[in-house]
Amino acid sequence: MREHDVVIAGGGPTGLMLAGELMLAGIDVAIVERRASPDLTGSRAGGLHARTMEVLDQRGIGDRFVAAGTRHPAVLFHSHLVPLDITDFPTRRNFTLGLFQTRIERILGEWVGELGVPIYRACDVTGFTQDEAGVDVALSDGESIRSQYLVGCDGGRSIVRKAAGIEFAGWDPTRSWLIAEAEMSSEPQWGFRQDDTGTYAIGKVEDTTRVRVVLTERQLGTEREPTLRDVSETLAAAYGTDFGIHDPVWISRFTDMTRQAATYRRQRVLLAGDAAHVHPPMGGQGLNIGVQDAVNLGWKLAQVVKQISPDSLLDSYQAERHPVAARVLRNTMAHVALSRTDARSKALNEVVSDLLRMDEPRRRFVAMMSGLDLHYDLGDGHPLLGRRMPDLDLVTANGPVQLFMLLHWAQPVLLNFAAPNRVDIAGWTDRVQSVDAGYAGPWELPAIGTVPAPAAVLVRPDGYVAWVGEQAQTGLTEALTRWFGAPLG
Repeated sequence: MREHDVVIAGGGPTGLMLAGELMLAGIDVAIVERRASPDLTGSRAGGLHARTMEVLDQRGIGDRFVAAGTRHPAVLFHSHLVPLDITDFPTRRNFTLGLFQTRIERILGEWVGELGVPIYRACDVTGFTQDEAGVDVALSDGESIRSQYLVGCDGGRSIVRKAAGIEFAGWDPTRSWLIAEAEMSSEPQWGFRQDDTGTYAIGKVEDTTRVRVVLTERQLGTEREPTLRDVSETLAAAYGTDFGIHDPVWISRFTDMTRQAATYRRQRVLLAGDAAHVHPPMGGQGLNIGVQDAVNLGWKLAQVVKQISPDSLLDSYQAERHPVAARVLRNTMAHVALSRTDARSKALNEVVSDLLRMDEPRRRFVAMMSGLDLHYDLGDGHPLLGRRMPDLDLVTANGPVQLFMLLHWAQPVLLNFAAPNRVDIAGWTDRVQSVDAGYAGPWELPAIGTVPAPAAVLVRPDGYVAWVGEQAQTGLTEALTRWFGAPLG
């Protein structure tokens, strides 16, 4: 029987990111992926939000994605009619990156390949049994793997979630959309349009003669896989012609089904990404929060496997990430409601559009959609506590450095902005970096504004602030112990 510290079911963006995080921490991790090759059929997710790009910058790979994508200066909340400008936000990634999931997975796959993560392809997790010491993971090829933990990153139909008996509560679909990439014999009507049924869009696929269509179905479609005939008939009903659509590369469907796992953990089995939450793709948030699930979970799981931290540290994964997905479920449900084309919904749409043209609502919604406003409840105190650490231009004894560079190896860092060597982390120097640094600029947070400059901050491997020092070290020992285990000696 093969053995690994952690087995990840699913090699999509969430599974790949989690594998990279664990491998950086020195954990023996393997991915089990049903696809025989890394190639992905269809477009699926279409881009990255600012906070996800920052997370990738924290690991030193953000530029790989930016070089492959297209920058857009706005995010969309409920309609293409009201793009919300993000260019005035205090982040190096003050844009949305257009990049299809197939390319995102390829770049992540190259990264985990460089790290040496093994991927068992053309193989599925079919079930598992667990005991106090570990999990026996059954595979579709008849083999099994023994691991300390199993993480289900295997999508909305997650076998791991079902086998764990975790409830997937939420709302059944009420609407469906067809999405396809194909050839057309005649010039279509480019862009967006609406009718009494819903919204439609036809666009060009870059560097090809193909088109991509997104079409609201007149009847809820969930019973069977969509066909070219379905696409043709929906086009004809909306436009009066199907524009001679032919030779599809792929055809897919999505719905407004909205569900979330009741718990993200059952003993030694955890969930992340779509296995933990599904929702319609409006706003392009699903892949992004899945990647961020992985970055929240990875360092915590690594510390538990290494016995640096107690098993109870994993409870903070549920506590921090479940509310994030719940908020996304809520705002995507609002997206769908605002996209309806009856007279009352149109009136609401117009009111919300007027609201979002105002600066303060724009800033709040951009911060929410981009993930830059995320705040974990780590207690009362400085406004930085529980929020993302800005990527400051620091001055250190070794020269200038961007703060995110200190997180490339997924290690926590204690930044001291006061007198050198003022902050003592004896007992944790084997696992926490200590850096004396200077910073002269303003401390500005998205949707909040300027905040007081701290004397010191403790930054977790996921880039969130776990402790803020004012004049003394009050609370630092407790924060170090809570997040990074008991001191040595």
